[in-house]
Amino acid sequence: MKKTLITGAAGFLGSHLCDRFIAEGHHVIGMDNLITGDLKNIEHLFPLENFEFHHHDVSTFVHVGGDLDYILHFASPASPIDYLKIPIETLKVGSLGTLNLLGLAMNKNARILVASTSEVYGDPLVHPQNEDYYGNVSPIGPRGVYDEAKRFMESITMAYHRHHGLDTRIVRIFNTYGSRMRLNDGRVVPAFIGQALRGQDLTVFGDGSQTRSFTYIDDQVEGIYRLLMSDYVEPINIGNPDETTILEFAEEIIKLTGTDQKIIFKPLPQDDPLQRQPDISRAKEILDWEPRVPRSEGLKQVYEYFKSLSEEELWKAHRDFSNNK
Repeated sequence: MKKTLITGAAGFLGSHLCDRFIAEGHHVIGMDNLITGDLKNIEHLFPLENFEFHHHDVSTFVHVGGDLDYILHFASPASPIDYLKIPIETLKVGSLGTLNLLGLAMNKNARILVASTSEVYGDPLVHPQNEDYYGNVSPIGPRGVYDEAKRFMESITMAYHRHHGLDTRIVRIFNTYGSRMRLNDGRVVPAFIGQALRGQDLTVFGDGSQTRSFTYIDDQVEGIYRLLMSDYVEPINIGNPDETTILEFAEEIIKLTGTDQKIIFKPLPQDDPLQRQPDISRAKEILDWEPRVPRSEGLKQVYEYFKSLSEEELWKAHRDFSNNK
């Protein structure tokens, strides 16, 4: 039985990866410091013999006993509302955390896949964004703590591959949505649906002309799995090229939820990307991957999930990170 370590296992994407690798017959070690993750996302796995959970911060030394075949490094705050509140932790998990896990991969002779992001492209001047584009990022802007952490992650991962011959993979993840997202995490899908469910007006930042491309969780997990099992070591975009403006997306949510909320406009945050669309030619060619779930279907699924949450979850305030300063 293959043994796989997944960091960020209690998070949105990490928990779905745990499910997938369990289904593929792996023994899965989930690791998370629970700063943004939630044990509810993986509690259904606790009774399984081939799942174990380690409550640990990968920014410190990481020890795993015995053999290890694969490492997937998905530990990181992923929402601007999170990483703007805990910027140091965000930088540390992308730098020290990655360094620790690359060292573990060396020690175990394991293949490691690191979770990068479309944010490495910053506010792109090339559209759509392919993997050869270097990006347009402000290293000292407020969002730079996430963007530069991920860019460093890519750099040190390739250095370990080239210098030590480590077996590495890099996935650049574009906006992903699905069940187990935190309703209050600040990302646009849960933000809009949460506002609609609470009877609040939908908040659009700027004039709503900025674009995003949304990938359903099942498609994202499939792309990540195929990349890990491939022989490809360069970064690869996994995302849905079906682009929409934020204003159009807000109107979609109002139609989906059958509510009559207004759309209100607030100033655009600093360094917020004005356009985001992946070029997935490389994923199609190398992984034979492209998204299968249309946004209309994926949104129905995630809307049903959010509707099933308790009133307490629906009205829960954003997480307080004051103890992490």
